[in-house]
Amino acid sequence: MAEAAPLYDTYSRAPLRFERGEGVWLITESGERYLDFGAGVAVTSVGHGHPHVVCALKDQADKVWHLSNIYEIPGQERLAKRLTDATFAEKVFFTNSGAEALECAIKTARRYQYSKGHPERFHIITFEGAFHGRTLATIAAGGQEKYLEGFGPKAPGFDQVPFGDIEAVRAAITDATAAILIEPVQGEGGVRPATNEFMKALRQLCDENGLLLILDEVQTGVGRTGKLFAHEWAGITPDIMAVAKGIGGGFPLGACLATAEAASGMKAGTHGSTYGGNPLAMAVGNAVLDIILEESFLQHVNDVALVFRQGLASLHDRFPDVIEDIRGEGLLLGVKAAVPSAELLQAIRGANLLAIPAGDNVIRLLPPLVVTADEAREGLARLERAAESVRASKIKKTA
Repeated sequence: MAEAAPLYDTYSRAPLRFERGEGVWLITESGERYLDFGAGVAVTSVGHGHPHVVCALKDQADKVWHLSNIYEIPGQERLAKRLTDATFAEKVFFTNSGAEALECAIKTARRYQYSKGHPERFHIITFEGAFHGRTLATIAAGGQEKYLEGFGPKAPGFDQVPFGDIEAVRAAITDATAAILIEPVQGEGGVRPATNEFMKALRQLCDENGLLLILDEVQTGVGRTGKLFAHEWAGITPDIMAVAKGIGGGFPLGACLATAEAASGMKAGTHGSTYGGNPLAMAVGNAVLDIILEESFLQHVNDVALVFRQGLASLHDRFPDVIEDIRGEGLLLGVKAAVPSAELLQAIRGANLLAIPAGDNVIRLLPPLVVTADEAREGLARLERAAESVRASKIKKTA
């Protein structure tokens, strides 16, 4: 009898073991090369082994790794200043993950209403298909039964409405509502973008009703959609925003950004983190921003995204029996499969291309933002081979 694995059985892992990475490539222990269009689920924003980021981490590792927030940490002050200079925000709280950033955002919104004399205002309107993390609060905010099942009563205070339905949002607002929480593009939910008009309408509803607008830009932020943050496409600003994934380029790092007014209830002792904002994370975060904030970087993202969209549109036209739809923004792209998405994903891996599954029978393409046009074309060629393989399999089954 085989010995039981010592790890929790919470992941259905692909039988791939990667030893190292180079830019947009991952190399297995046996030397096989894979084109990484998953980027650790939109995390390795500047690719694997970027020399500037590696150097920053190594330099900091020779100094000090951990201090805790009992002391001042200069790297935090620098990264926070750069983030506030580049965004709507005036205050930043650093975390280790996206779920923690969302927890901070939820607490910030509730504490704001409490500090203004409205403790009854703790409900947050969220959207069907959302994914905000795996903590008890964030699975309640996401509301998906598959993540809630078996973990006891759903944490109270989250009111879900259909994605994109402004009248449903309006009807859900009560005297107990504190905020509205939304992903500008639902990633896990199937790469579903909110329209600019919907985002503007949410901002207006919040202003009219004294609510805070919270954006989950954990997956969409830090250049992923071709703007520094996705909400910029709609020409609005939130009150609170959760960020993670790409901001650390692969090192665990998240942040909750807020206006000074929205963060006004978060006084000393109301929130904390042992590891959040540690010197190693701050060194890496600052190095990643060095790259993302370069003058031509976001234009590069948009230029390569155009290559992808044109290539994917061509594949959709040629393989309608395999690819039903193409969706997304920038380098957050979704391929809605016309077959079970697991079949297409298996064929994609068979072409030594890595992608990420999502809801609504969608496969996400999330390459590092440093991907070149030639690498994009190579990925499209591999996706074409995968589509041909799926089509051939379908023909064989029906023969």
